[in-house]
Amino acid sequence: MKKLDQFILKTFVGQFLAILAIVTFILVMQFLWLYIDELVGKGLELKVILEFLMWGGFQTLPLAIPLATLLSSMMTLGDMGEHFELTAMKAGGISLARVLVPMTIVSLFICVGAFFVGDRLVPYSINQIFTMRDDIGRTKSEIKIPSGTFYDGIDGYILRVDSRDKKTGMMHGIQVYDHTSGAGNLRITVADSGMLKMAKSKDYLTFMLYDGTNYREENRRKYRDTSLALQRVRFHRQELVIPLENYAYKQSDSARYGEQVKSMNLKQLKHGHDSLVNLVDQGTIKHVKDFQRDNGLNYKKQLDTTWREQGSVNFEVPENWKFKSLKDRQKALEGALQVARQYENIARSQIYDSYDYINLIHRNDVEMWKKYAQALACLLLFFIGAPVGAILKKGGLGAPAVISLLFFVLYWVIDITGERLASNGATTAFVGKFISAFVLAPIGGFLTVKAVGDKNLFHWDGFMIGFRKVKSQIIRMFRKTRIVYMGTPEFSVGPLDALRKKGYKVVGVVTVPDKPSGRGLKMQESAVKQYAVKEGLPVLQPEKLKDEEFLSALRAFRADLFVVVGFRMLPEVVWAMPKLGTFNLHAALLPQYRGAAPINWAVINGENISGVTTFMIDKKIDTGGIILRSECHVESTDTAGDLHDKLMELGSELVIETVEGLIQHNVELRVQRSFIQGSELLKPAPKITRELQHIDWRDTTKHVYNLIRGLSPYPCAFTELVQDGEEPIQLKVFFGEMRMDLHGEPGTVLSDGKTYFAIATEDGAIAITDLQLAGKKRMDVKSFLLGFRNPTSYVATQGTSKAEIAKAAPHEDE
Repeated sequence: MKKLDQFILKTFVGQFLAILAIVTFILVMQFLWLYIDELVGKGLELKVILEFLMWGGFQTLPLAIPLATLLSSMMTLGDMGEHFELTAMKAGGISLARVLVPMTIVSLFICVGAFFVGDRLVPYSINQIFTMRDDIGRTKSEIKIPSGTFYDGIDGYILRVDSRDKKTGMMHGIQVYDHTSGAGNLRITVADSGMLKMAKSKDYLTFMLYDGTNYREENRRKYRDTSLALQRVRFHRQELVIPLENYAYKQSDSARYGEQVKSMNLKQLKHGHDSLVNLVDQGTIKHVKDFQRDNGLNYKKQLDTTWREQGSVNFEVPENWKFKSLKDRQKALEGALQVARQYENIARSQIYDSYDYINLIHRNDVEMWKKYAQALACLLLFFIGAPVGAILKKGGLGAPAVISLLFFVLYWVIDITGERLASNGATTAFVGKFISAFVLAPIGGFLTVKAVGDKNLFHWDGFMIGFRKVKSQIIRMFRKTRIVYMGTPEFSVGPLDALRKKGYKVVGVVTVPDKPSGRGLKMQESAVKQYAVKEGLPVLQPEKLKDEEFLSALRAFRADLFVVVGFRMLPEVVWAMPKLGTFNLHAALLPQYRGAAPINWAVINGENISGVTTFMIDKKIDTGGIILRSECHVESTDTAGDLHDKLMELGSELVIETVEGLIQHNVELRVQRSFIQGSELLKPAPKITRELQHIDWRDTTKHVYNLIRGLSPYPCAFTELVQDGEEPIQLKVFFGEMRMDLHGEPGTVLSDGKTYFAIATEDGAIAITDLQLAGKKRMDVKSFLLGFRNPTSYVATQGTSKAEIAKAAPHEDE
């Protein structure tokens, strides 16, 4: 044998034996956990428990051997590849196929060994372990008499102890009820104290009692003498001996479960199969004779398929079968029906009689083919593990081991599924047990061809990206990234909630101070503060972001990352504080719609596409390097509130993705001007002013419609209705419809007084459907018209035009 072969065999065999020992130990621990309840409290000797575990360990070998073969082959070639040993072999002209030869030979020996283990050792161990379980089950639990209760764990006796000295074992207040005569409480012993001791053989119990009394009652009545005799004997010291049975473990001389299919070897299974088939055949012959003996079957040769295939069956109705009357015909048909039902019952009886036998045949055949399938699985898993190790060139219990285990889980699931299908008769035993081989063989062949041809199976860079994600998740379990969240409006609550649900550690929240608002000038908390208080998160509400007290409290969080969603402009002393930086979620596709109201302006300008952007904060407003963007379609009927909800959900996902990328250092910043195409103009998103809210009916119907949508539900567009020089009435408009069939002077009210209320624009009208009159509740148009008389006598005032607003609005640079 060449030194190369010796080196490969030594490495592979050593890995196999070590992994087999580890896997078997793990499976034995699982086996012990499964039967721990049956072993505890029986006072079993250590050698009995070890023998029980030994047979259990043998029972796990059919699962441990294939898994050990898979992992050892993967780790052997993975280690060689990681330490460049495979590279050196290939440089010396030794191909991977040549390297696999000695390992394949060992795998064949493992297959043969696995077959004999499954055929000889496992059935015997199953027989032994079930016998031991039966013996252990008959062994009674140890005697432990509780204080203050009646204990009936000893046959024929009931004991009660008031208290027990834990140091000396001395019991006090003892009562012993002797029921061995089966006549009730005729013998009672009461003692002040006593000691309990069990014999080493566990066949009797000695009770040493002190300062007590024996009570014995004679209930024997004679014909003339009906008196009852009571005997009372006081004692200073008395020894009470109680016989015991089945408190010591007794192992049976021979195993009693040898007739179970799982405890049979291949020879016994073949003999059992022939016996069961013979029983089924005998039952079939019996029922065929039952058919033939019945007088209702006149054409008995119809049961003979050979005779029937000759085409000699005559189904013509004989002359004497012609019925003279309808009654005769009815009588004949009823008789035929009765005979048919009789044969149906015979057929059903055959099914019921043979069901148990057929079920046993299925189970017998499954166990027979199982011995071959488990042996073959070792070879197939070798041709999966070895190529995986050679391709990935990584040993140990890292990513290649995880991939190999996934293949083993696939094999195990398919094998169990096929076995159940075969046991139920849904498929043949051969197919049921070898279906896992049919799946693994192509996979093993594909992987082996790839490995021998020195071709990459996976895109390693893509795999490492996924691995880094998993790694970051594991690291986050032990050392979570500390995040401080900054936000104010309802839009900011969604991303904050998503961060917490994903398991990120939000150590603090920064929001605006509480402000008085409403008619009662009550102090109102921001939506983010309400959520943070509900979730028990620390909250900071600074008046000034450069205040030293606030900065000290912010540093005390020791944050790794700041996440900003809907907050104020941060000074550099704040956004430069965390080591991973500070990023902001903006509710628009930057560089478009920089400013305070991007959602409103996107709808006002009639955009079909909007979205969210995450970017790193710098010294200017919304100008930092873009991290990620995500688009969202805007429907023609969407209001700013509808788009707000869409972008909040979309933004929550983008914040999670951005945080994960920053933690993994797997992000790339892009300057905002790279997203500007050609001569595209930037659209700002300044604060919404009251002048903009006031609808200018001189504008086009489309523009007014978009303005109403873009300001709904907040801050809401409005108009003023005037009648005959009276004080104007403010009307908030939450939604409307474009009516190009209605016309009038801009601001003219058009209505039938019942179903619609419209105001004319430059080229049509807006039919208002959702509105709120000053001092009233929000309502639909029909409810509004019920209480609003003579609507056409009103005129809507004109708001400030967009051109005038644009002139007065500050530029982005300002």
